[in-house]
Amino acid sequence: MRSSPRLELVRERLDALLQSTDAASRRDADPVSFVHRYARADDREVVALIAASLAFGNVVAIRAKVARVLEALGPSPAATIDREPRAQLDERLRGFVHRVWRGPDVAAMLAHAGAIRRAHGSLGAAFATWLRACDETIDDRDDAFVEALARLADALRGEDASRGLRHLVPDPRAGSACKRLLLWLRWMIRPADGVDLGLWPVSPSRLVIPVDTHVHRIAQNLDLTRRNDASLRTAAEITSKLRTFDANDPVRYDFAICHLGVSRECPSRRDVARCETCVLKEACRHWQRDARKRR
Repeated sequence: MRSSPRLELVRERLDALLQSTDAASRRDADPVSFVHRYARADDREVVALIAASLAFGNVVAIRAKVARVLEALGPSPAATIDREPRAQLDERLRGFVHRVWRGPDVAAMLAHAGAIRRAHGSLGAAFATWLRACDETIDDRDDAFVEALARLADALRGEDASRGLRHLVPDPRAGSACKRLLLWLRWMIRPADGVDLGLWPVSPSRLVIPVDTHVHRIAQNLDLTRRNDASLRTAAEITSKLRTFDANDPVRYDFAICHLGVSRECPSRRDVARCETCVLKEACRHWQRDARKRR
């Protein structure tokens, strides 16, 4: 599908952002760095689940809490959750607190992840199985992807989930942006590029961009969405625009966009000094509006 001149400008500037982003140094401060410390694929998918699920709040707190859980699980988190019952995982995480989540919430998610792995061989194999099943019964590919993600989330929550666990693993059917679930899938599915790992047998063309406040704000600035809510519908709208740039890998821009916001290089309010040096400024509607005023 041919894109408009406006979208072509946005694509050009996003490509420039990718080229200018020092992914290696950014990764060191990102929760995905925990995943890269492990060599085995089974540990990586479990560590990624933990790191993405706890990626809520400030970076320092997130890193401290992820490290706390991984220390409790021992040298092979996958082996631990595969063999230990819920009660033992509860004991390992006794006293754990992060934001609204407690040790039993995380322990329950991990116990259910272990059950999924025992049934399917890996979390990635389970998701691929559910996605194929949804593709066979749901005509719209994006709807099929959301339903497969919902089935994965259902399995991770289990029955009679606590309020904390329902927040830790949200239900995509409810319309939440599901940023942390989609972040986990991005790490697991996108081709290995030093940040993402390309471990699961699913095409990256199916991915939906994880939307947080930073990604949402920058997407609005670039006219990738006019929606004001950070919802799954907003994430789908942004992704549909990104697919006009790269249908095979639409969320390849996510890491660079997110870190542009996290680093405050793209401020929440217009700042001429910082905006002047931004690689996206020619495509930013705020910069364009201010440029017209200066004429």
